[in-house]
Amino acid sequence: MKDIVFTSQITVFDTIQELPETIQNLIEKAIEVRKNAYAPYSKFRVGAAILLDNGEIVVGSNQENAAYPSGLCAERVAIFHAGAIYPEATILKMAITAASDNNKTDIAVPPCGSCRQAIAEYEVRQEAPIEIYFMGEIGAIHKSASLKNLLPFMFEKKLL
Repeated sequence: MKDIVFTSQITVFDTIQELPETIQNLIEKAIEVRKNAYAPYSKFRVGAAILLDNGEIVVGSNQENAAYPSGLCAERVAIFHAGAIYPEATILKMAITAASDNNKTDIAVPPCGSCRQAIAEYEVRQEAPIEIYFMGEIGAIHKSASLKNLLPFMFEKKLL
């Protein structure tokens, strides 16, 4: 028997102003698109913005449906849209921001498990890490240099 130890490195920024201007812009796009979320059931709005290597920014917001789980998270809306519109582009960075209609979200909200798996697929496919910045409505911003920090046991095509 042996133990396998994983370590993850997450960098925490106290304010948006501590980030490079390109990341501040990406977060602002995620905040803006968060307002377009269709979240009548959860009252939890999420926005995601993706920076591609061609300079394009693709956004997405969560879209709920009365027939759970037919809705889709912001991260998957954005990443699938990027894959459909710019299939040859490399995803460099992703910003995620979440807010509740019921209270101030002051804790950084990472991608859910399904979104982590979707992001993992793109990271493996493009053979390059995706920087992920995530936050609540207010408060600190967390940065992961790769999805592997958030999902060390990734399920990928080589396992099939």
